[in-house]
Amino acid sequence: MWGRKRVPKFSEESLEAIRSRPVERKNYISVGLSACGIAAGAEDVYNLLVEEVKKRNLAIEVDKCGCIGMCYAEPLVEVKVEGMPVVTYGKVNRDTALKILEKHVSGKMLLNDSIYSIG
Repeated sequence: MWGRKRVPKFSEESLEAIRSRPVERKNYISVGLSACGIAAGAEDVYNLLVEEVKKRNLAIEVDKCGCIGMCYAEPLVEVKVEGMPVVTYGKVNRDTALKILEKHVSGKMLLNDSIYSIG
């Protein structure tokens, strides 16, 4: 115990309270940054999306997540825009990332050629 802080343990009740809180995000872009995503170029896609969202002043969060489960299709980008289904785009490169912002986020149109999952 050499200088380590003690972290209080959660009780079952406190964990259940955390689990039961609604987590509703209206607009987000989530980039899969697990090892396979990073190897396929997901960091560049993430950085570009963050930069472009800020530059265009878009009302959407860009965040990182772990494995989305389709390693063969990395980089994977999940997009949720209010009024549209949650869509996972695969094999996203710079051009596709920019089209996601222009067409999906701003124009509310799906990029059919890049969709890997709709949920």
